[in-house]
This record gives sequence, C-alpha cells and structure tokens, in this order.
Amino acid sequence: MLGTLCTLITALTCVSGVTVVTQKPPVVTLRKGETATMDCNLGTVTLSPARWYKQIPGGVPQFVLVYYHGWWSVTYGAGFSSPKHTSNYENESSYRMIITNVEEGDSAVYYCKTWDGTKLIVTGSGLSPPVLTVFPPSSAQLQSNKATLLCLFSLPTESKGLAEVTWLGDGCPVSSGISTSTAVHQPDQTFQISSYLSIKPSQWLMDKVFTCKVSLGSQSSKKNITMSDCHVN
Repeated sequence: MLGTLCTLITALTCVSGVTVVTQKPPVVTLRKGETATMDCNLGTVTLSPARWYKQIPGGVPQFVLVYYHGWWSVTYGAGFSSPKHTSNYENESSYRMIITNVEEGDSAVYYCKTWDGTKLIVTGSGLSPPVLTVFPPSSAQLQSNKATLLCLFSLPTESKGLAEVTWLGDGCPVSSGISTSTAVHQPDQTFQISSYLSIKPSQWLMDKVFTCKVSLGSQSSKKNITMSDCHVN
C-alpha cells in the first residue's frame, strides 16, 4: 500500500522594518493522517496576533486563522475550523499552527503574517520524480563577464507546483545568487519551474561542478553540469 508523505519546507526569515519574522522547522516529513505543526516567531512584536494564510500556487491567499495569547479562542477564516486547524503559543511572540489528520487537500504554502512561508506538500510515495534539464551560460554572457546557469524542471500535477530547489557547487550548498520562478501550470497539467544560479565566470572556466537538486516529498532528482560536459553556444 502506498504510504503518503507530507513534507514541510520552510522559507526562513522575512524582514519587516526592524522586526524579523521566522517560520520553522526547515523540513519535517509526516505520513498522511498525522499532525503538521508550523512555528512562527514574531520577533520583537508582542502585542500583535499571529495570522496564518494558505495559498495554492496560482490561487489567491486564504485566511486560515488568527490567534493572540490574550484571547480565549482562535478566530477562523471561511472554510477552516477546529479541530482540523488550531493554534497555541509558547510566549508573547511565538505561535504555532497545528493541522491534524493531514491530507492532499492541505498541500499549499502557509504564511504567518508575511510573504515568506511554509510549504506543506502532501503526496503519494509513488509520485513521479521531477524531470530536470540544466543549461550552461552562453558565450555572449561569458564575454560580458557574467555567467548564469538555468535549471528547468517539470512536476506532476499532484504536486500542485510545490517543490524544494537547491543548488550545489562542488557538493557544497549555494546560498546566494539563486532566483526561482513560481510554478506555471502547463496544458498537459504538469507544472514548470525555472531556477537560475548566477556565478562568477571564473568558477565556470575552472570546470567547477554545479548541481541542481529538486525535492518533492520523498522523491528527488538532481543533475550536474560543468564546462567540460557541454559545448557553450
């Protein structure tokens, strides 16, 4: 029997003024029917409630709930209620949203009062892995002292376009120079996403190995590219 997994992939740190709002943990994997928890820390803010929103790629944000440590109960948006969704708090600025009995319909990006959010992906273990193609920088770009790698990949419709994209340089995670598009729904019902990595031309000319890795639930795919592996047009 196919097990069903849900993965929480957290985009950390949003800055609003001098207040840093964070969501965690970075990754947690659960089975269908288990409980998902998402933590939100409002930083220096202690007199404001935590508001949670749900957004499916291509759709509009839906208000899920709002909770403040001084309130008796949680206030819900249309279509959301207890005990499926609830919230509690650790202190005046740290809140947690809890989703019980997770299912595929819960797959979305969940935001805590910010536009950097937690992706909740509920998928079957038999889901097809992402299909990747990585393109090198062009000769014209290299001549202008620039270099950008492109990772183009497609996801099955069940993924709702939610995936984790990471880049590696000689096996080490790259944390800067990355730009990843939102998912685009294709006529064949798959989702297409492109991720760009800006590097120094010298890194490319030194034949450094760059890797694009895409994770979707329990499935992942990766593809390496080096200067010696391809002919630059």
